[in-house]
Amino acid sequence: MDAKPFRYCLNTSTIKGQRLSLVEELELVAEAGYDGLEPWIRELDEYVASDGCLKDLGERARDLGLTLENAIGFFEWVVDDEALRAKGLEEARRNMDMCAQIGCARLAAPPFGATDVEDLDLRRAAERYRELLEIGEGYGVTPMAEFWGMSKSLSRLSEAVFVAMDSGRRDACILADVFHMHKAGSPYEGLRLLGPQTMGLLHVNDFPGGLAREEVTDADRVYPGDGAAPLKRIFRDVYDAGFRGPVSLELFNEGYWRQDALTVARTGLAKTKAIVEGAASEA
Repeated sequence: MDAKPFRYCLNTSTIKGQRLSLVEELELVAEAGYDGLEPWIRELDEYVASDGCLKDLGERARDLGLTLENAIGFFEWVVDDEALRAKGLEEARRNMDMCAQIGCARLAAPPFGATDVEDLDLRRAAERYRELLEIGEGYGVTPMAEFWGMSKSLSRLSEAVFVAMDSGRRDACILADVFHMHKAGSPYEGLRLLGPQTMGLLHVNDFPGGLAREEVTDADRVYPGDGAAPLKRIFRDVYDAGFRGPVSLELFNEGYWRQDALTVARTGLAKTKAIVEGAASEA
């Protein structure tokens, strides 16, 4: 592995409970030593509602030496209901416009609105993802097909890869997540099959070994290395597959939310780097 094989990023869900402003979060992740931040659209909305200028936010990030790697939004791009999907695409456009203003080149596209659908046609999902990518091209923002392990549709890595592959777009890519792969039972070995452009971003986290995957929830996510995920192998595999992009720490642990935000950020980064370094030393 290279001395620094990945870019390290913090998803703001990890420190959600501390209720910091976006500017405070930017300053915190810079102080903690991260390369970038992964904000949520709701935070951008709150920032704008407080008379904040999105372009100024992007400039502040760059001044701190940070990239805004991806934004987390929710819009019904994949649902069968045409009226709901039309509204979802309008929300996607709004999200993409905000991303463009802050200089963020990626937007998560999870199966929001279709999580209870068991018979979602993946070929139609691919067509809808193609349309989403076409919209994103106009904003300079790439939506990443995201899978949710608790969903009844688009729950597995293989399904997201199919949707991306069958979209017929060269800019198609996926957002992978260690927790969601475990939750749906996606074999981690599948990550070895991804080309260097296939994965736009990797959400990093861990989960307790004593819970059945059917019982584990987002709130059970723990620091990398504090659970049962085979993270050394995961980092080694995605590196060998050519991935050199952002790995973003995404946790929803209420115990961490009650702690000092800077301590949480630093701890998460140190634990993530330690596993990456361990994977490199075993190569």
